[in-house]
Amino acid sequence: MSHRRPVQIGFGFRNSSLASAVRQLALPLTLLLAFGCPSGSLAGGVLVRDLVMVAGARDNQLVGYGLVVGLAGDGDKDPIYTKQTVANILQRYGISVPSTALSSKNVGVVLVTADIPAFAKPGARLDVQVSSMGDAQSLQGGVLLQTPLMGADNRAYAVAQGPLSVGGFSAGQSGGGGATVTKNHPTVGTIIGGAIVEREIPASIVRDNTIELLLREPSFTSAARLAEAVNQVFTNAAQAVDSTSIRVRMPEGMERFPVDFIARLESVEVTPDTAARIIINERTGTIVATSAIRISRCAVSQGNLVITIASSLDVSQPSPFSQTGSTVVTPRTDTKVTENKASLVALPELPTIEKIASALNALGVTPRDMMAIFQAMKQAGALQAELIIR
Repeated sequence: MSHRRPVQIGFGFRNSSLASAVRQLALPLTLLLAFGCPSGSLAGGVLVRDLVMVAGARDNQLVGYGLVVGLAGDGDKDPIYTKQTVANILQRYGISVPSTALSSKNVGVVLVTADIPAFAKPGARLDVQVSSMGDAQSLQGGVLLQTPLMGADNRAYAVAQGPLSVGGFSAGQSGGGGATVTKNHPTVGTIIGGAIVEREIPASIVRDNTIELLLREPSFTSAARLAEAVNQVFTNAAQAVDSTSIRVRMPEGMERFPVDFIARLESVEVTPDTAARIIINERTGTIVATSAIRISRCAVSQGNLVITIASSLDVSQPSPFSQTGSTVVTPRTDTKVTENKASLVALPELPTIEKIASALNALGVTPRDMMAIFQAMKQAGALQAELIIR
C-alpha cells in the first residue's frame, strides 16, 4: 500500500538561510501593503511634490553690504560712502587713512543677496547675486571681499566671498566719438557657491504628528482632490483645510520616521484642477491659454487699419540769374490710410482650445489682433475664462 504525500501550495525551502532571507523580505512587504503603494493611486496624474511645499520647509532671504575690488578703473566715481567703506576695511587691518585721501576708481560697493534653503547645515555652499550699489561702470574681473549675509533678524547666517562671473560687458567709454558697446548687465554678477553657511535656521515640519502641505497654486478643487488621493493611500489621514492647506496626520508607526513618510507622501499622484485662464503679454505679443477655456456663441469682425506716413526732403532753388532768394530744403510728408474690408463671422460654441485656435486662425488675425478679440469677447461675456493682461 503506497502513501501519497499531500500537495502543499506555497513555497518550500530546504535551505534555512534562504528561508530566513525570505522572512526578512516579508516584513517590508507587509508594511508596504499596510501603508499602501503610492504608485497605485491615480494614474497619469502629477506627483504631489510638484504641486505643494511642506509648511516649515521654506527658504529665507539673506542680504549683505560688501565691496568689490580689482575693477581696473571701472569702479565707483569717488562717492563718499565708497571711500568710507574702503577706509573702514583698512581700519580693520590697522591702517588709519582719512576717507578723503582715498580713490575708489578700482572698487565698488555692492549689495549681495542669496536664498538659504531650509535645513542648510553649516559648511554648505550657496549661490549669491552681487549688484552694484554705486555708479560703477562694470563689475567684470572684480573680487568680492568677505561679506556677512544677514537675515531678517539682523543675524549673520552665511559669509560670501570670491571672484564674480559677469554675463556681460561694457566697453568704449573713452573711444573715439564717445561710442560705447554694452551687452547684458555688466553691473550685476554671480558667484556660484560663493557663500558658506555659518548658522542653520531652525525649521519644524511636524506638529502634533501632523504635516501641512501648501499648494503652490491655490484651488479648492485641487485641495480636495489632493486630500482624496492621499486618503486612498493613507486611510483617513488627509483633510483639506482651505484652498491652500492640506493637513496630513502621520499613521501609527511612522511618527519616528517623518522623512520617510514625507517621501512616500510626495510620490502620491493627483490630477490637479486647471483654471480657465488666458495670459496676454502686450509687450512681447505672447498669448498663453489653458485647455479649460471655452467661448460661447458670438460674432467676430476684425478689420486692419494701416496708416503709412512717408517723409521726404525737397530742395527749393531761386530762378536762374535771380538776384534774390536762396536755396532751402523743404520737408514734405505724405500720409496714406488703408483699411482692409472685413466681414462679420459667426462663431459657434467652442468648447476646446484646439477649436478656438482653429477658428481664430481661420480669420487670418495676427497675435495683436487676437489680443483685441479676446478682450472684446470678455467684455461681451462670451469668453468663459479669466483674462490676465501683463
